[in-house]
Amino acid sequence: MSIWKRKPLALLLEEATESEKGLKKTLTAKGLVALGVGAIIGAGLFSITGLAAANNAGPAITISFLVAALGCIFAGLCYAEFSSMIPVAGSAYTYSFATMGEFIAWII
Repeated sequence: MSIWKRKPLALLLEEATESEKGLKKTLTAKGLVALGVGAIIGAGLFSITGLAAANNAGPAITISFLVAALGCIFAGLCYAEFSSMIPVAGSAYTYSFATMGEFIAWII
């Protein structure tokens, strides 16, 4: 048993379709956007802005937020690409297991 073994996409899709107890998609695009915005606002906007401006960015806080937003956009696009290639539940673990192997998936 190798730590670098990968699970073929066909097997992942077969396991997802044959399981009746699998997760069902219930969130709409509007619900997902609301969930994402709520998490972003609650996690950082009100608690970190003052510290970041005072200690790190100073008057360039707007630029630092734009750079962070660009990084978030790229991460979102990566997850969109992964989920269109491997349309099963499991998020980063499943995506990395199918593409890079079990050991990397375990680390992730």
